[in-house]
Amino acid sequence: MSRIAQIFRYPVKGLSPEPMNRAALSPGKTIPLDRAFALAHGSTQFDPAKPQFLAKTKFLMLARNERLAALKTRFVEDGGELVIERGGKQVARGRIGDPVGRKMLEQFFAAYLADEVRGSPKLLRARDHTFSDVPRHCLSLINISSLRELERVMKMPLDPLRFRANLYFDTGVPWEEFDWLDRKIRIGGEAGVNLVPFSRIERCAATNVNLETAGRDVNIPLQLQRAFGHSDMGIYAEVTKGGSIAVGDDIVVS
Repeated sequence: MSRIAQIFRYPVKGLSPEPMNRAALSPGKTIPLDRAFALAHGSTQFDPAKPQFLAKTKFLMLARNERLAALKTRFVEDGGELVIERGGKQVARGRIGDPVGRKMLEQFFAAYLADEVRGSPKLLRARDHTFSDVPRHCLSLINISSLRELERVMKMPLDPLRFRANLYFDTGVPWEEFDWLDRKIRIGGEAGVNLVPFSRIERCAATNVNLETAGRDVNIPLQLQRAFGHSDMGIYAEVTKGGSIAVGDDIVVS
């Protein structure tokens, strides 16, 4: 048995994580406000009234836009403001739901990323939609033991947030989480939340970005493939029974 060590949400796809002490989960949904917003290339076609899953290449993302890591962002839920800092100083701020505030934010990213953006960037949101890397609404989970095994073979420490998971835990056994697919995970006791893992997470170039320097310093998918014969780290899981989870809650696999 293991416990939840950390909980994170990522309000804007590709931007800063926000730590949480607890989260309310609903069946078939993500952590509230996780990837609720995304910065799309100007050429991206998206209808908020009829939202459809789009590949991550349609958006600004760390895999191709590593300079995003130099920004520290914070979503102020009360008021719906996105605050952007660089080097400890505020460089932009705007209400995402307000046309003027949203335009100010879009103009900031257009100037900051310059020719990395195809057309003027668009800050998107759609009701009950998540801009996840996969079509299903789900959570991503990382076993710290697996990460430590990767650190061992790479002979260097790795920031767990390179992997942008929602839940971090430590079973004490590397890769044990891969055996959880299609089994029930219960978090928080008999009256707690149920999740069913359905897929391993294949890693991309986003994990190569050093979150402190905003530069690429390793090739994690390649290192995973060479050392373990796969490029996976973590699992996706769907919520099948809702409720509240908190840091420290037990994780039991049936």
